[in-house]
Amino acid sequence: MAAVVARPNEVTGARGMGGAMGVADAKDEPREAGGAGGAGAPALADAVTERRAHKWRAMMGPAGADWRVYAERKPLKVKRRVRKGVPDQLRGLVWQLMSGSRELLLENRGVYEQLVCYERTPAELEIIRDISRTFPGHVFYRQRHGPGQRSLFNVLKAYAVYDRDLGYTQGMGFVAGLLLLYMSEEDAFWTLVALMKGKVHTPMEGLYLPGLPLIQQYLYQFDRCVGALMPRLYAHFQAECIHPSMYASQWFVTVFAYSFPFDFVLRVWDVFMLEGMKVVFRVGLALLSLRQEELLALPFEHLVQALRNVPPELLAQPDDVLRVAHGIRVSDMLAGFKKDYAEQQLEQQ
Repeated sequence: MAAVVARPNEVTGARGMGGAMGVADAKDEPREAGGAGGAGAPALADAVTERRAHKWRAMMGPAGADWRVYAERKPLKVKRRVRKGVPDQLRGLVWQLMSGSRELLLENRGVYEQLVCYERTPAELEIIRDISRTFPGHVFYRQRHGPGQRSLFNVLKAYAVYDRDLGYTQGMGFVAGLLLLYMSEEDAFWTLVALMKGKVHTPMEGLYLPGLPLIQQYLYQFDRCVGALMPRLYAHFQAECIHPSMYASQWFVTVFAYSFPFDFVLRVWDVFMLEGMKVVFRVGLALLSLRQEELLALPFEHLVQALRNVPPELLAQPDDVLRVAHGIRVSDMLAGFKKDYAEQQLEQQ
């Protein structure tokens, strides 16, 4: 696959396809939308969307110049707005600002093109093989060797060259693929770097290192959280020999991008970019909590399948799931369970 760097106007992602990811911005502010139906509903939704976008533009300043100062001065307001959902037309820029990737891009002009066009990596064949498995149902990636697949190849190849110690593993494709729907190749690459290297939050690279060290820690913490918050369900899981590794690994590796509906994924990623991996724990726990009675009634052979296949009707209302998720306090628990896990690992050495 030829390494032809796509410029920002060549890969426009969701913005260039009229919001192809299907995000309904009007859902984000149900009180302002007023639940109106009939012929006037689309116009009302458009007005709400534009009003929200105007607030965000004022908050960020030209090209995001005021973002850092505003976020430091009014962190709670920023958190509230992010949790309502970032306006789709601004999502790419906002994600870059929250992840810290804009700074990396400005500090490394020309590096991406160098990595794509003039460097090679042994991972290229593996990347080509995996690309068709990444968002296969999305129009941007559906065409074999089309612009979407070429851009995804370029970003993943560039990262494998940039970080030769880690290289490439399959789960990265869903992270890079989601970013490319809202950014140019170069922007997506530096956002991937920011996430992997932990420019703002815990580095994601531990999710992909040999032995999956961060995944093992997260699954341990998640299991302990289930035990602390939902003891009946935890006891049922224990009796049926159910462990989070059977259903939750991809939640962490791809931040739900692997198999969840796009509008749901986008809302989770908005919060993830601001608050980090904590939101994956919260959303995962919320999904279990909302289905607790159903899951308690299932034996092993049906339980695993139910955990891996969340009902579409539950995911169709991201606001409802996120409302429950944001009400779950996990920070102190996660810190304590992380310490327990580290001590356990030391004892096993």
